[in-house]
Amino acid sequence: MDKKEALQQLTELLELKKNPYHPMVFINGEPEFGKDVYIGYLSEVNARGARVVIGDRCDIASFVSINVADSHLRTIGLSETINRGDIILESDVFIGSHCFIGGGCHIGHHSVVAAGTILLKGGDIPPYSLIKGNPAEIFPGYYASKK
Repeated sequence: MDKKEALQQLTELLELKKNPYHPMVFINGEPEFGKDVYIGYLSEVNARGARVVIGDRCDIASFVSINVADSHLRTIGLSETINRGDIILESDVFIGSHCFIGGGCHIGHHSVVAAGTILLKGGDIPPYSLIKGNPAEIFPGYYASKK
């Protein structure tokens, strides 16, 4: 069995959706993708139950999770439902490796999310921001001031 055939069998076994990025990019629901978007190997975009919009020229590294769902309150018995929130990445956003972007985040254009950042319920992040850390710190206008 060659590499292409093995990858095809794995894709079928895991019931992965075909996508233009890589067979090992996991896409759930119906996210909206702009033009010239890159998504790295073993990243996830979960839009089941809420809206995910990824603007033009966004660059999403490997091992990134963009996930609208938060089931922790249901899991510990404090809610009967899974909380879900929309996620919007405007154009020209970079998401570094090993990041988590949770429901309720709206990231402005030309922003950078540093590797390893955990962004939960981030609200509206202004354009040209640098976002980094766990918990995430937001530096609005960081990249605009570097021009």
